[in-house]
Amino acid sequence: MSGASGPRKAGEKIVSREEAKPRVERWRQEGKRVAYANGCFDLLHIGHVRTLEAARQHGDVLVVGLNSDASARRLKGEGRPLYSERERAEMIAALACVDLVVIFPEVSSLPLIMALKPDVWVKGGDYVLETVNQEERAFVESYGGQVALAEHVEGVSASDLIARVKSLPES
Repeated sequence: MSGASGPRKAGEKIVSREEAKPRVERWRQEGKRVAYANGCFDLLHIGHVRTLEAARQHGDVLVVGLNSDASARRLKGEGRPLYSERERAEMIAALACVDLVVIFPEVSSLPLIMALKPDVWVKGGDYVLETVNQEERAFVESYGGQVALAEHVEGVSASDLIARVKSLPES
């Protein structure tokens, strides 16, 4: 699917919820299908990349909702996230498949989903439809949006990577 003609520098792809709304509306008026994915993306790994690439395959443009530092900490626990929200946002925005990144403060991305009403919401392959946030799922489906799942990448998670690094011998 064709991409959005938009900013090229990663930092220019990071916008507020208020800035994202008119861009998404404009894309929709241009007949583009809007895909959406969200997460903490605490320690970027191949599972994240493949999920975002799969999400982009569901739309002409991809908006990524990124948990703020505070909401990521509430989800992941003390000591997380490892990277600041700005650093995580820049890494995600640098991916060619991503058109916009929106940092959100809530634990749930429902308020952002409500603001943007994506055509398809894509979750990682570590989910099944029964384990995605049912309130978010119900809202997406209420306006005719779809919920899709990316393929699961076995043995890859930020928690696993952190455990592996911790077990490395001191050098």
